[in-house]
Amino acid sequence: MNAPPGPFRPEFWKSPLRGPWLTAVFGSLLLGLMTVVALTGFLSHAAYQPDLGRNALVGTDLPFTTFFDWPTGPSWLYALTQGLHVNVGLVALPVLLAKLWSVIPRLFQWPPVRTPAEGIERLSIALLVASTGFLFATGLLNMQYWYVFRFDFVQAHYYAAVVFVAALAVHLVVKVPVALRAYRSRGVLAPLRDGLAETRQESDGDTVALRPDAPTVSRRGLIAAVGAGSFALLVANAGQSVGGPLRSVAFLAPRRSGGFPVNKTAEGARITQAMVGADYRLALSGGAEEVELSLEELLGLRQATHTLTLGCVEGWSTRQTWTGVPLTELARVAGVPDAGELLVESLQPAGVLRQATLAGNQVADSRSLLALRVGDAELTLDHGYPARIIVPGLPGVHNTKWVGSLTFRA
Repeated sequence: MNAPPGPFRPEFWKSPLRGPWLTAVFGSLLLGLMTVVALTGFLSHAAYQPDLGRNALVGTDLPFTTFFDWPTGPSWLYALTQGLHVNVGLVALPVLLAKLWSVIPRLFQWPPVRTPAEGIERLSIALLVASTGFLFATGLLNMQYWYVFRFDFVQAHYYAAVVFVAALAVHLVVKVPVALRAYRSRGVLAPLRDGLAETRQESDGDTVALRPDAPTVSRRGLIAAVGAGSFALLVANAGQSVGGPLRSVAFLAPRRSGGFPVNKTAEGARITQAMVGADYRLALSGGAEEVELSLEELLGLRQATHTLTLGCVEGWSTRQTWTGVPLTELARVAGVPDAGELLVESLQPAGVLRQATLAGNQVADSRSLLALRVGDAELTLDHGYPARIIVPGLPGVHNTKWVGSLTFRA
């Protein structure tokens, strides 16, 4: 059967750089980067503690995400893991594109499938490419807080990650021997010594051009260009994760200002001034009877001040000095001094109700606060006035704002 015209014809591809060695290099780099991205992604899922209350983000959770309580120390733990997830993912993007470029003739192979074994391999590649593209596209949109899709980002991202890991495992079984042969044949670093004049086409491989053009860039030049692209994306975003002087140069980050980032405003959460005004009461339950405290009564309880990092799933973080009532003090007032679990509910109205369940180790940490002030001022409405949860190491989304009730469970 004759191949269709265009990219389905082997002679269509002209670059003399393609070959098993170049693909092995980009594949090895990508494997290291995506391993970090996958591990930190599943750690982020574990940080949500899906086995507690209604914290579960998806219907089925991987076993290792439910058998331990997410630690509270160091306070920047979640900011670190999610900062790595987002920024290493950005670094991986140019490498991914280069890897796809290096194997693109294989994607247009004709006929598409020649044997049943090849059919299984190509199905795994289709799942791998599709899941990777989906993860990167939705991840980038989530970083920008731009939800143009109509499905739940967290659930879709999680299931796509599971498909990605399964497809990658099959791909590695097939391709690791090919990469090792390429390294044994040409060396791991030897081709990088060749300049443009010494650049030659590889001798064999199913991506090698049949009628190559003269090279216009060396292999080391191509790899350097990919590295420069990765570095540019890192600079464009990393500042919102690490803060300091880098924050001002994170020119593509939506939260690069020196101020205190906000994901959801009071208006977006349908919180009004009347809901947090003079009639505000915090309900404490779990003990013999419910206790209600006004803001003035909360200010009259024992206060503590701690400098803690707040990290969010989009990769940004902020380090602030928080003042408020320790959760251990509120557990004592509620009559549950040894609380093993805490349900936090926001004042947000029905339809946008936000709640989170905290584990016993998070309640017991002396730095865990019902924060009433940040810095030298009371909370603003957008930052959760009159009271918000601050627990060291906890994902930002579970540091609930506009807290209306706390239910302690022994």
